[in-house]
Amino acid sequence: MGDRVPEKAQPAIRHGGNLGRARLLFPQAPEPWIDLSTGINPHSYPHSPIPASVFARLPEPDAVETLKAIAATTFGAPSAALIAASPGTQMLMPLLAQLAVQRGAKRCGVLSPAYAEHARTARMVGLPVTEVANVAELSEYDYAIVINPNNPDGRVTDRNTLLSLADTIRQKGGLLIVDEAFIETGYATSLADATAVGGLVVLRSFGKFYGMAGIRLGFALAHPDIATDLESRLGPWAVSGPALHIATQALADKAWGDEMRLRIKDESEQMNNLLRNAGLSVAGGTSLFTLVRDKRAASLFNHLAQHGILTRIFDERPNDIRFGLPANDAEWIRLGVAVSEF
Repeated sequence: MGDRVPEKAQPAIRHGGNLGRARLLFPQAPEPWIDLSTGINPHSYPHSPIPASVFARLPEPDAVETLKAIAATTFGAPSAALIAASPGTQMLMPLLAQLAVQRGAKRCGVLSPAYAEHARTARMVGLPVTEVANVAELSEYDYAIVINPNNPDGRVTDRNTLLSLADTIRQKGGLLIVDEAFIETGYATSLADATAVGGLVVLRSFGKFYGMAGIRLGFALAHPDIATDLESRLGPWAVSGPALHIATQALADKAWGDEMRLRIKDESEQMNNLLRNAGLSVAGGTSLFTLVRDKRAASLFNHLAQHGILTRIFDERPNDIRFGLPANDAEWIRLGVAVSEF
């Protein structure tokens, strides 16, 4: 890292999904809570029963290689050699920042607004971070991050624009990270097939689209040298046996994926209509979440929480509030009533 001194430990960021905290803040809220604070598909993949032996034994290396081969086919990567499997993409972010520094990166640029962990983990290794509003500005940096489609506003960056940016950053020895956590919603075109050249790393999440964030599984798609480096940093048995069992089935199940994309698209339109009919302005989103921009966002968050409905607000953007999808008809009805009473 040369003479760069890492900053002090970055404070934890408040994310969605913390029902324990919500219950403490709103003790009179009715149960069960409806958690709309994450962009996780409420319709989980219906995997087969997990054999007891999967919990009793360390994961077999062959099982990881099988999963990587299936993932390469599903994602459209040239080969399994470009795939690194990890216990969630969250684990990959600090490793990629470390790798960028070792390759000589001096500055990090993030297309903003963005999932804040990318900037936080870059700062952890001592990189100064600048958030930019225009993707063209990222060409000035040697470590750049784009979320596509973006979280939280669903902004889509054109494939050719990203490929051109990757080429520019690659020529100066840098890295472009494209986080495709919500790519399965169909709102953007993946760069998985372009990762063999080098200088480009694509991140893919499993838990969001397949509705199983709790098993902690994610992937990096990159030049084989980078993929191998990441796996060596993660160490052996990085992916759990249950995660291997579930994801090997799910990623190969094209029929389920195609059907689910249509289902959540319809439900997203239902959400947008519900919010617009209540006089709220939809500022963006994907099929798994909708962003509302309104000066009453904090009041709306509190109102819904008092009804046992958790949404996502942002300390740095007080007018933004994000809604995930309800899981069933009962939750849709409760949400509709609560929003209409606001």
